[in-house]
Parts: sequence; C-alpha cells; structure tokens
Amino acid sequence: MNAARRIRRLLLPVTLAVLLAACANGGTGDDNGEAGSISISGCDPENPFIPTNTSEPCGGGPMDQMFTGLVSYNPDTAEPENAVASDISSDDNITWSITLNGGWKFHDGTDVTAESFVSAWNWGAYGPNAQVNSYFFAPIKGYADAQGEDANGDEEITQNEAPVTEMSGLTAVSDTEFTVELEAPSSVFPVMLGYSAFSPLPASFFDDPEAFGNAPVGNGPFKFVSYEPQVSIKLTAFDDYPQTELEIKDVEYRVYRDFNAAYADLIANNLDILWRIPASALAGDVYLEDLGDRVVDQADGSFYSITAPQYVDSYANPNLTRAISMAIDRETVIEVAFNGARTPATGWVSPVVDGYTEGVCGVYCTYDPVAAKALFDTTGFVGPITITYNADGDHKTWIEATCNSISNVLGIECDGLPLADLATFLAAIRDHEATGLLKGAWLMDYPSIENFLVPQYATGASSNDGVYSSPDFDAAVAEAATLTGDAGIAKYQEAEAILAEDFPVIPLWYGRTIAGYSENIAEVRFTPFSTVDLTSVRLS
Repeated sequence: MNAARRIRRLLLPVTLAVLLAACANGGTGDDNGEAGSISISGCDPENPFIPTNTSEPCGGGPMDQMFTGLVSYNPDTAEPENAVASDISSDDNITWSITLNGGWKFHDGTDVTAESFVSAWNWGAYGPNAQVNSYFFAPIKGYADAQGEDANGDEEITQNEAPVTEMSGLTAVSDTEFTVELEAPSSVFPVMLGYSAFSPLPASFFDDPEAFGNAPVGNGPFKFVSYEPQVSIKLTAFDDYPQTELEIKDVEYRVYRDFNAAYADLIANNLDILWRIPASALAGDVYLEDLGDRVVDQADGSFYSITAPQYVDSYANPNLTRAISMAIDRETVIEVAFNGARTPATGWVSPVVDGYTEGVCGVYCTYDPVAAKALFDTTGFVGPITITYNADGDHKTWIEATCNSISNVLGIECDGLPLADLATFLAAIRDHEATGLLKGAWLMDYPSIENFLVPQYATGASSNDGVYSSPDFDAAVAEAATLTGDAGIAKYQEAEAILAEDFPVIPLWYGRTIAGYSENIAEVRFTPFSTVDLTSVRLS
C-alpha cells in the first residue's frame, strides 16, 4: 500500500461510523446460511477511487477489493499468480504477449477485454491527467511522449504540452490479447502487474473520470456501494466474480482518526477487524489479555524510516542525517512504542524479499551517542528538528520516543509535528510545505527488491517524497531492470549501497502485522502486504 501501497504509503475507539444495518454489533451470518457483514478499521482516502491515482492504504485497501488485475498475489506467500491473465510471456523481456481468461466482467456487467487494460494504462500515463501512479508505466515504450513536457515550468502539463495521448508500446491484438513493448528489458515487469495501477477500467470511466472516482466500477470480488467522508466506505460482494466463493456479503471500512478508539470498539465487538493494534495496547501485552487467540502476528513487507527533504539545503547534507541516525536508540524506541514488535532496520530493503542484505547501512544505523554528537557538531546545523507525521496513524508514541533519543544525544530540540490526517500530510509533502524531517513508511506494492528502491528513490519517482536524485542510483536500477536472476538482484544491491553513501532517508525498523478481530469472526488471514484477505473471512 506512501506507502507506500500503497504506505505505498503506510499509515486508526468513540466511533465515527455506524455499523451496517445488517450487523449492528459486528459480523454476523443469517440463520439461513446466507453471507453476513463485517466492519474493518479504515481511514479517509487521499484521492477519489481511481486505480492510477491511489497510492496509500486508506484508499488502497478498498481498491484492492474492487479491482483485480492481470495477476494477483498469493495471500500467504505474495507470489504472483495469474488472475485475469491466462498467460504472460516474453522471449526477450522487452516485448510481452498477454492473453486474458474469458468470462471476466466489470461490476456494470460489461466484459473485461484487452482494450480495458490498454486504454486504462494509456489514460494513467497521459501527463495532463496528473496521476500519482503514472510513474509505474515508465518502463513502457512511449511513456515519455505520453507524459509530455512541462515547457513553461508551472508544474502542470497541459494538452498542448502533451500532444501524444497513447504509449506506442501498447497494442490491443484482439479482445483477449494485447502486447506490451518496453523501452528496455525488464525481468520484474510481470511481477509488477498485480499492483492496482495496472487495473483495467470499463468504457464508462472515460465518459466521466471524475464521476467514476466517486462511484467506481471495478472487476474485483467486491463492488462499491458508498463513501461518506469521515464515516465509512461500504462494499458488497460481486456475485459474478469468477475466482472464489465468499462467506461475507457486505464490508464496511469504518473511518477512525484514533487507533485507540478503534481498539475499544474491537474489544466491545463493535468492530470486527482492526488491521493494526495500537501502541497503547501493545504495551505490556495488554492486547493478548484482551483478545486471547484472536490475534494475527506475522512478518510483512513494511519498512519505516525518516525522510530528509533534499529540497531543504541543510537536510541534503548526508553527515547530518547520519548523525541523527546514530542518535536514535532503535531498540529502546521499539520497546517503548511497540513492546518489541519491530526489528531495527539495517538497510532500505525489507527482509521479506529476495535480495535483502543485512547491514547495508553500516555503523550509521547503530546507536552511538559519542560518534553521533561528534559528527553532528561538524555540520553547523542549529535546529530545531521537527518530524512531520499524520495524526490519524498512531505515530505519536514512536515519534516522541525517537525525538527524545535525538534530543538527549545531540543536545538539540526535536519535536513531532502532527498534521490532521494522511491526506493533509501527503499534500504538505507534495507541495513542499513540510520543511522538516518526514515520517516515512512503505508497504511493498509487489514482492521485489526493486519495489523498495525504484518508486522511493529514483529521480522523479512517484513516492520519492524527499526529492532525492542520484545519477549513479538511477543508472544502477536501470541496468538492474535489464538483468535476470542473481545478476539483477546484485545490481539492485549496488543501488542500495549508493543510498548508504548519500543517506537521504534514515532507516528505522521493519514492521510486522499485529492485528486483531472480534468474537464475531472465526477466521481471518492477513496478506504479506498487511491487508485483510476478505476471501478467507469466516464468521462465528
């Protein structure tokens, strides 16, 4: 999930929403055996429900239920598996032939065809549409032409500045076949295709994209019902979904601005699934006493960090970020804020993917007060330090503990700077209004070392919040994309080593999914992407 999914950005109980009429006290099944309804903790999306414009978990969670791509990811292993596609193949990793399974329908009853993908990708890549996920189409031939060029420097691309509306690398061969030609070989391309940016769109989307964003029509196991800001997002099962039978009928993502409020509702069986146990309940293992065996605890593909905005001159100094990094007692912060339920990070790539290397960060991710203060004194930085974060994400405890560690070691004021919610936080980043350090969180979009590096650190990448730019890094990841197997992984590891030299982002810890569910739920699984596998939900 910027996390970034999206995390793509990672990111909450008196409740802000009411339960569905069918389940006033949580998930329930009817006496006649028909599917029941459940409620899940959620948050307000940053943008309307368009796959190419959703890069955070508030919208990404529901989006993943409403759309199914060419591939899906195994809920246990995260390995890609064909979904809408029956075959994805290439002889050279440049030209890919994609064949679709028949029988897939959109929620409006129209067929999912090759053109549903080709048109959606072209629309997402077209510069004037200004989609946050357009960067994911960059490997496709003709992407640069479709993006256009901001000739007048006003940070907005007009139709006059982007006369080419379609990528030359996409061709619909028939209703069930299309080809994709890339600019350069990419062995990871098929793995990417389960990310929501690559979802198909029905013909109705192109008639009125704005209206579609408020009432999306997907092809996933659940279809959109309603969205009331600050209250809830409601979905219902799609009866014609071809891949699975569901025990649940209706799903409500209830908007919370406080994870503690959500937790109280969970304990009272007024909320069915809480996707993250708050820090207050982790302390002293309170959640284990409250929930017993109704806990999910597993590794996931999340990575937490602090981003130094490179558009602020002082933070572009790697010695400053190295000093701050060495001033953070990660083990103590993890114990205080998470009751030990995190692992100190030693690099920028999660241990859950191939290519993870322990210790890339070297001594700079090791708590060393003496070395931290000595290096800090060479930078001339006078402070104060602020760490900006979204207040609806249960970050306050670890931000304060981290700032305390920094202040005690460096002898400089450090404070958390909360913004109202994730959308406000992301807007402040996008508009460069956040001029201090930034909370960073990333949840893999797809299971690859490439996904931890390219979207966050490549020049101009969609989730490059700190505006980091390195020709050496860009060259390394570009070459890595042309290689397969161990050779490709080795080149991506070289790119990660460049981050250790430039230090634009301070690694903090690798995450775990620690979630809980109510007495109304008999069984639920969480994926390696820290999302609920709704197909697995069984009611009590």
